[in-house]
This record gives sequence, structure tokens and C-alpha cells, in this order.
Amino acid sequence: MRISANRAVFVLLVLLLVPTLITGHQLFVRTLYVVVALIVLSFFWSWFNIRWLSASRGLRSTRAQVGVLVQERLLIRNEGSLPKLWVGLRDHSHLPGYRVDRVLSTLPAHSERSWMVLARCKRRGKFAFGPVTLVSGDPLGLFQMRRDLPLYSTLVVYPATVEVPHFRAPVGRLSGGDALQRQTQHVTTNVSGVRDYMPGDGFNRIHWLSTARRGRLISKEFELDPWADIWLFLDMEEAVQAGSYADEFLFDSLDAPPLVSQPVQLHPSTEEYAVTIAASLAKHLLSQRRAVGMVSYGQRREVVQVDRGERQLGRFLESLAVIRAEGRVPLAEVIAAEANQLGGGSTALVITPSTNTSWVGAVRDLKRRGIDVVAVHLEASTFADAPSSLEVVASLAASGVPSYLVKSGVPLEDVFAQVGEANR
Repeated sequence: MRISANRAVFVLLVLLLVPTLITGHQLFVRTLYVVVALIVLSFFWSWFNIRWLSASRGLRSTRAQVGVLVQERLLIRNEGSLPKLWVGLRDHSHLPGYRVDRVLSTLPAHSERSWMVLARCKRRGKFAFGPVTLVSGDPLGLFQMRRDLPLYSTLVVYPATVEVPHFRAPVGRLSGGDALQRQTQHVTTNVSGVRDYMPGDGFNRIHWLSTARRGRLISKEFELDPWADIWLFLDMEEAVQAGSYADEFLFDSLDAPPLVSQPVQLHPSTEEYAVTIAASLAKHLLSQRRAVGMVSYGQRREVVQVDRGERQLGRFLESLAVIRAEGRVPLAEVIAAEANQLGGGSTALVITPSTNTSWVGAVRDLKRRGIDVVAVHLEASTFADAPSSLEVVASLAASGVPSYLVKSGVPLEDVFAQVGEANR
């Protein structure tokens, strides 16, 4: 508990004390007694006002997405037998644009007051909320008492996704009927064996004959079917990025829910565009029951192993929420180092703003190995002052690599729709 006092009252006390000691006049003496009594009363009032208070905070969901509303409920409870004249709550989250602080005028005995905080997520990432401080004082404002409460919560904001229905990835060239010898959480037509039931297994995974024979629940293990794997290569090398964030606000606090949803405005940076593209393509491909994985070198080597289904989309979004363009390894070296992850007939989707044509040579090597390649190139010169992308686009065309060219300000839906129409 911390105490802060209004210095003016102590200045007044000194000004009264001096003439009282010098003159001893009854007026000064009585006035001094009144001021001292007022100070003591105000101190104890403030002390009692901050006692028997508790608070809580809770997010409606610990997962959100850029452009989506986050809702948090905060509550202050008076557990004492005396009413509180006023109580304030201060949040120490230090998240630009997120407004939580509130002052309650009255709080009756054995009662509680709560309010909802609404904010639109503007940036992806992992954010910590808390702690908070309860503040109260006396009616004259002579003293303020503070109590720090360790109320914490964590919010993970996923990147935005857009619909790309016209994007068509190569099917691959795996021979029909050959199951891949790799277990998956997704239910396929290829059963590889059985194991003991685990919490979360669906009833369609239970092998009833083995269950009856062994007297306990037995689940089936599945292998991936022969559709080719798709690997996303997301270039997070810091040196090739361009553009910056439009503002420093992480959230946009609202007084009430908006009547209509607003389109997501991407920050004019190749990093955010690339992450949004990766998330959108992963969502689209996984919805088509494709097996998708990802490789990226940001703060560290990040690999999402190939799999299918909603759980795999969750893994993608969790990884993309916190990845940053802080890598030091050029894309060409990343592709060369991770090429052993790709089997014959797989597809590599390369997402990069790099204007260095060395990575085009790396994808040509993949094509020689029988791996299909699709490039999504972000034209860095449209995001900031950067080298032209003409040489990269020409090299991709000469190598026979299908490519999508993304420019700042052009909706991603339109980029993939135009190319889709041209391919048809």
C-alpha cells in the first residue's frame, strides 16, 4: 500500500504552527487543532476507503485476430461494511490505444461494479495485460491510498486473413494409392495401426473390435493420403523488408460495438503483408484438406511440420502471431538448408520481398528435383524506397515459375483473383 498526500495542507499546517508558537493566541491554537484533526480524519478516511477492496479482470477470449474486437471485463468489489466514496482503477499494461482506467463515484457496502472494455486489434503479437492499481482517498483530496494488485492476463492476436478462393496450388505428382508413412491427427482412409484412446480423440477414431477384444478404448492411427505436401517458405530476413507501421497504436478502444464490420487495413510493410499472405494461403489450403507446413527464419528457425485440419491452422496462426522480420539468413540459404524437408512431388510456396535473384536460382534447383514452385513476390519499391523487382519477375518468368506480384495498397483478394482469372 502506498500513500500520497497533498502538500498544500502541510504548508498550511506550518503557516499556522509558527504564529501559534510565537503568539499563543487562542484563534491560532483552535485553528491549528481543527487543521490537525482534519488531517488525521482525512488520513484514516483514506485508509479505510482502500481497505476491503478487491478487483478482477478477464478476457472473453485469450485469442483474437487483427481487425477483430477484444473484450475484457473488469470488476471492483467492496467487501467491507462501509460504502466507498470513490474508487479508481489504473491499468499498467502500457498498450498504446488500450484504455482501461476508470473512476467509480460511489461503491456501496458489499457491492460490486463492473464494466466492459472494447478495443479493435490493430497489430498481431502476444500482449500482457496488468497489473492494476486501486486508488482511493478522502473527500477533501488530502490523501490518496494505492494498492497494487497482481492481476494479469495474456492475449495472442493472430494475423488477419483474407479470402483467396481463386488461388490454385499444384496438385503434385505422387503416384496414386501410395500412402505416406507419416502419422497424422487428421482422419484419412489410410489406417496404419491402433493405440490406446487419448482424451480428445473423436468417436470416428475408435476401433471397436480392438476395444471389445481388449476391454478398453482403442483408437486408430492414420497416415496421410497421397496428395502432395505444400511447404510455405516465408522470408523474414530483416535486410530485404521495406515499409513501416502506419502508427504506434496496438489497439483502438471503442465506446460501443460498431454497427457494421470494417475491412482490415494492413500496415504498409512487407513484413505484415507477407505474414497475412502466409496465414491466408494456409487457411485456404487447409480448408481444401491439403497437407501444409511452413519454414521461416525470423527471430529463430521456425518450422511447422506438415499436417492437415483445424489444429494445423491453429499452429500456423500461433507461429505467425509472434514471428518478426529479424532474420539474418538470406532466403536462398534457407531454401538450400531446408530442401530436404520436401519430398518428390511436393510444392513450395515462396513468399518474399527480396530483389536478390539468388533465391530464384534456389527455386530452380527445387524444380529440377521434381518439386513444384509458386512464388508470391512483394514489390518492395511500392512500400518504400527500395530496388526494383523487374529483374526478379523476369527471372521467375524465364524459369517457368508461376508468380503473384503484390503491391502496397492493392487488396490481396484482387491480387489472387486477377491471377486466378488469367490462369483459367
